[in-house]
Amino acid sequence: MLADAFPMPASASVPGEGPDDNPPVRGQSSKPRTPTSSKAPQAATSAEHFAAAERRPGTPSSTPSLFPGESPTGPTAPRAHSMAAPGRDSELRRTFPAFPARAFRSPASSASPGSAADARFAETWWGNAWVTALEEGALDAKRLARGRSYAEQGHVDAITVTPGLVLAYVQGSRPRPYRVQVRLRTLDDADWARFLDAAAERPGHIAALLDKELPQGLADCGVPLLPGPRDLDPHCSCPDRGHPCKHAAALCYQTARLLDADPFVLLLLRGRGERELLDALSRLSATRAARAAQEQEPAPLPGVRATEAVLPRRLPPLPAPLPVPPHPEQPPVYPAAPGGPDPFALDQLATDAAARAHALLSTGRDPVAELTLWQDAVRLAAARPGSGLTASTRALYASLASAAGRTPAELARAVAAWRQGGLEGLAVLEEPWDPPAGRFDRARPLLLAADLPAFRPWRNHLTHPRGHVQLRLGRDGLWYAYESEPGHDDWWPRGTPDLDPVGALTGLGTPNGL
Repeated sequence: MLADAFPMPASASVPGEGPDDNPPVRGQSSKPRTPTSSKAPQAATSAEHFAAAERRPGTPSSTPSLFPGESPTGPTAPRAHSMAAPGRDSELRRTFPAFPARAFRSPASSASPGSAADARFAETWWGNAWVTALEEGALDAKRLARGRSYAEQGHVDAITVTPGLVLAYVQGSRPRPYRVQVRLRTLDDADWARFLDAAAERPGHIAALLDKELPQGLADCGVPLLPGPRDLDPHCSCPDRGHPCKHAAALCYQTARLLDADPFVLLLLRGRGERELLDALSRLSATRAARAAQEQEPAPLPGVRATEAVLPRRLPPLPAPLPVPPHPEQPPVYPAAPGGPDPFALDQLATDAAARAHALLSTGRDPVAELTLWQDAVRLAAARPGSGLTASTRALYASLASAAGRTPAELARAVAAWRQGGLEGLAVLEEPWDPPAGRFDRARPLLLAADLPAFRPWRNHLTHPRGHVQLRLGRDGLWYAYESEPGHDDWWPRGTPDLDPVGALTGLGTPNGL
């Protein structure tokens, strides 16, 4: 916005600049060029940049590409020349699209590259080391300031980097851009050998290079990776003979941005490509690792000789087992917590687990392992002490019945049967069967001899004529007594099982009362 409000004429120049700032020749337009604000600089990879980068000098274009902040009718209208040729890129030739223009900066902030108000141009320490070499070797700070302004306004076209050379076209104040080269001495084989040794010596150096970073220790390994104040050798087709001219300075500033993004650009300038260096580092690291493995003496392996291993031998006897505890230990007391599990239920489960572990340790078998889910639910409910359905008991019954797919009433009846005779008592409740002749047939005369009426037989059941008392014969040979309201057929286990049917009824009252 400020750039549009304060246009800068193309003929305006910093005092002391070279002959490139002469007035335009006859027949050329002298319209001012207005800088345009842009976002922060970043690597340009859009199709437009690559399309502009692929145009060779002198090749016509149906849609000419404009430099940032310039009008097609101004003196610097279309970019007619470009060093870009991505199709010719190889291991030792890399082409980078032109950087977009940076946000417009006031003249006061860019008056001098070394002023306190001026921010660093590059973002990394090695990029700023490149800028330092440029600025310390320059003979005219004003040309540097103008070159930096050119770089920030996007006047530098696509950049091609080869060993020892950086090339680009830079747009000046005249319509035709200038061809700019910056030369840098390449390293010899001895320097590269020292560099590779320093990089392979520490794995962190290789990891940093793969992350596009240049470690400070690697740059200080005795190999001149970064240029010094007089190492950059600029050449430009403009008539200005300054060292450097503003066009070469602009290219050097933009090269610092390339180094920010990829330090392998610096290594390519010094003579070797990225793939060649990584392959050499891989081979050197593998050679060092193999040499270290050979020099290291193998550690003796523990073990015995094969002849000793196959010899017959007698194993020592196993130690005697520890004595079985006389009874299961009591679990710790679990405190109640808001929203937590019932501490009484936890205590019951822990006590049950201890009892099962004690039985398994003393007898070698788990009495609960073969129970079904329903039978185990009945067992757990029957182990709950107390009688009657309290609030906590109702909650337990509801939870266990839901897990077993039954109702709480069915669970309560099954609990009574379990408490009467355990697993066999539950089977008597739920599984009628046909007993063989013998004990079942002798029960009726025994009941008659005790002055009881004739009980009606059905399978393993003997029912009182009034329908309120019933005897059931279990597979274990015991008689189980049941009671019900007369005529309701709602049988509940009562009393204690007995081998004598009359004895099984004694818990319900005297025989004469029946």
